[in-house]
Amino acid sequence: MTLLQPLDVEKIRKDFPVLGIQMNGKPLVYLDNAATTQKPLSVIEVMNDFYHNRYATVNRGVYSLSQQATDACDQVRLKCQKFINAKKTAEIIFTKGTTEGVNLVATGYGRKFLKAGDEVIISAMEHHANLVPWQQVCLEKGAKLQVIPMNDDGELLMEEFQKLLSSKTKIVAVAHISNALGTINPVKEIIRLAHQSGAVIFIDGAQSAAHMKIDVQDLDCDFFAFSGHKTFGPTGIGVLYGKMEHLEAMDPYEFGGDMIKSVTFTETTFAKSPKKFEAGTPPIAQIIGLGPALDYLQTTGFDRIASHEHELLQLATKRLSEIPGIKIIGTASRKASLVSFVADFAHPHDIGTILDQEGIAIRTGQHCAQPVMDRFGVLATARASFAFYNTKEEVNFFADSLKKVKEVFQ
Repeated sequence: MTLLQPLDVEKIRKDFPVLGIQMNGKPLVYLDNAATTQKPLSVIEVMNDFYHNRYATVNRGVYSLSQQATDACDQVRLKCQKFINAKKTAEIIFTKGTTEGVNLVATGYGRKFLKAGDEVIISAMEHHANLVPWQQVCLEKGAKLQVIPMNDDGELLMEEFQKLLSSKTKIVAVAHISNALGTINPVKEIIRLAHQSGAVIFIDGAQSAAHMKIDVQDLDCDFFAFSGHKTFGPTGIGVLYGKMEHLEAMDPYEFGGDMIKSVTFTETTFAKSPKKFEAGTPPIAQIIGLGPALDYLQTTGFDRIASHEHELLQLATKRLSEIPGIKIIGTASRKASLVSFVADFAHPHDIGTILDQEGIAIRTGQHCAQPVMDRFGVLATARASFAFYNTKEEVNFFADSLKKVKEVFQ
């Protein structure tokens, strides 16, 4: 058995300029990676170089600068294909982020193929972005939204999921990893069961693409979406994968330039995927910035990333469990590197505010997952989420600072 070479975290941290700054007079401890990740120099520099030296629009110009920008975007599409192991680049659609990916499928596929009496299944732990679009299209089409329940540990009840599946089930949409609980869902089994019932399945990969190797062909999902800014790339860029058979059958999500084959005043013929779903001028610099972000993840190695982040999660779980008055929300047997918690001595917002004075950045609130908060009977949680550039020293400082928070309120 080959032993994993541990990450050189201090070397990695030097690639991320913001990790060296001070916040409120203290070294920044950035623990809000489930919301958005910091950017390595390779991303910052390639975008800066594009704006300084290579800026032009794409897909339209015969001049060299435009052709070079077009080629650069095409290369990133190819990287995205390889990153998730799609069959072809035409299955890779650039979006603004995961949210737009969900809406694109809910509108382009759901609105076209759902009818009254059909059913869409989501889970009880979905982010609002993978709940509201399906809810709204169901309301519009007269379909029924079904919900997979979860247990007190934040794990989906798979037996209940199987009971929900029927010939009426047309779409299943679930998160790969819960942003509010950290639960890693058994998506391969969910996909298998959904397909047995004849349903298509959408996987929200916003929280998984930065933490584990994604292989859409192995998963056999019909759609998969993730965001650039959660994978150490820029904001304003995301990726939607769809099986070609579905993309060809879908209607465009929006209309405009560069997504048409021909236009008259009476009729329009649309281009094939991916252009069919990419109306208007794309976010060129963001697309170009996504390339080195994906390169960084793959060069670092997902096995090593997962191993390091698991150690951080174990340490954080242990330290928080030792503090009287703190309750961890989400204790699934398979978790990603985040811990959500409540305290009987302070509101989550107060916890976040006081930790900020120590230079520690965490997320507090409902995490765009209000039904999750309702399920666990809390108004909000505090959430610390870790990336491969975080250290055990940071986790210990975070836990020690929570003890200080408790002292303030006692």
